[in-house]
Amino acid sequence: MPVLGLLLAPALLPSCSTRTDAEAAGTATADSAEAAKPVVIDSVQLQAQAMRRDSLKADSIVKASGQLPGAILPGKRIIAFYGNIRAKGMGILGREPKEQMLAKFRKVQKEWQEADPSIPVQPALHSVTITAQAAAGKDGKYRLMNSKATIDETIQWAKDNNAIVFLDVQVGLSNLPNELHKLEPWLKDPIVHMGIDPEFAMETKGVKPGRKIGTYDAKDVNYAINFLARIVSENKLPPKILTVHRFTQGMVTNYKNIKLDPRVQVVMHMDGWGNPTLKKDSYKAYIEKQPVQYTGFKLFYEYDARPAPHHIMTAKEVLSQLNPKPLYIQYQ
Repeated sequence: MPVLGLLLAPALLPSCSTRTDAEAAGTATADSAEAAKPVVIDSVQLQAQAMRRDSLKADSIVKASGQLPGAILPGKRIIAFYGNIRAKGMGILGREPKEQMLAKFRKVQKEWQEADPSIPVQPALHSVTITAQAAAGKDGKYRLMNSKATIDETIQWAKDNNAIVFLDVQVGLSNLPNELHKLEPWLKDPIVHMGIDPEFAMETKGVKPGRKIGTYDAKDVNYAINFLARIVSENKLPPKILTVHRFTQGMVTNYKNIKLDPRVQVVMHMDGWGNPTLKKDSYKAYIEKQPVQYTGFKLFYEYDARPAPHHIMTAKEVLSQLNPKPLYIQYQ
């Protein structure tokens, strides 16, 4: 929305004309009144100009040094546990008691580090923070945000264990412009990053979550990138990471129109479950064949191993059988 600002009237210089004093006074009064009128400032345009300047500056740094200071990718491989600390049914993050979960988490990190000693492991907690709901809620948008206490506690768990955090967003019948700003206070923390989940983006589908698989277009991904880039610039932060979940063709449309920004590192994350052959085929079809920047791969404790003899892929299997080798690994 435009912001109004006042422009001070310029000093009046002596006139070189032959006007009468009355005429001159009248003109001065009119000129002063005109100059004192509020000037409309297009804050959206000014913000866009600042974003472009910051993006160009970031581009120049990347060209000179390879990446922005503090960038996590591609220098590390992120190993994440997914879920919600208050919900057993959403993933490993909340399924087991805290210390038992953290012990398993450390074991998984060790497995990945041993499988590829050439790249350090970066642990992460990936927390579903705005969650799609079966009930419409007061505004009919079928989503619910975690409490401040839950978000704060999740971030503290991460800090206590040298991990970063991803706040994941399932918008239901809402949309990213109406939801992402709610997370901005936490995203100002250098260790906090973001994920968006097209599966539960139902605004264009017109049905509640769970009835169909949702979708995001490149313009939605670009909105999230620009949102994070602004936070990085305004708060002088290292680059943020944006994970985009995907396991079908229609979940992300027009991927070639996604516009990358050095301030935001984008991970296209293969989110499907099933036997190893199915998972590898999905990765090839939707991640390898439609590349954006970095890649991710999810492993499901509850679903990948069913039915026998299916199994959860090991770190060595993932690294040897997927191309490109994913730099973001998530366990649910």
